[in-house]
Amino acid sequence: MSEFTHFSPDGASRMVDVGDKAVTRRHARAEGVVLMQPDTLRLLRDRKFAKGDVLEVARVAGIMATKRTADLIPLCHVLPLEKVSIDFTFPFENQIGVEVSVSTEAKTGVEMEALTAVSITCLTIYDMCKSVDRGMEIGSIRLLEKSGGRSGHYVRRSQSDVPY
Repeated sequence: MSEFTHFSPDGASRMVDVGDKAVTRRHARAEGVVLMQPDTLRLLRDRKFAKGDVLEVARVAGIMATKRTADLIPLCHVLPLEKVSIDFTFPFENQIGVEVSVSTEAKTGVEMEALTAVSITCLTIYDMCKSVDRGMEIGSIRLLEKSGGRSGHYVRRSQSDVPY
């Protein structure tokens, strides 16, 4: 198992020194889901919410979240993001899938930006729909893929490739 890089040998918190790392193309994809009543999903897809187009508001919130990741997660580096995309799928009558893709050229990766965007996108969907469905659930937020840097290319192959 690798070491925890955000702690010094004496246990003090620290931001990882990336000063000597090479700038490389970095990319990350993450996903999450929002479960809701089928009637709620129909309202959302038909754009019938009085608050507006839920998916477009959630998309903008997720994009904004990528740019604030270093403000939200204490030891993250500020990154010059080059691309953020957020896509929605409807795999079941009661589920919205959220997938985020983030890219940059930098000395450190964009996994946390992608995961933050998924979280905030899902939370925004919840917030905008809670007036009609308080039983919604947010789940399965996870990294799907990352590339760039010394650690190489990671792709999640299946639900079971993590031992917990």
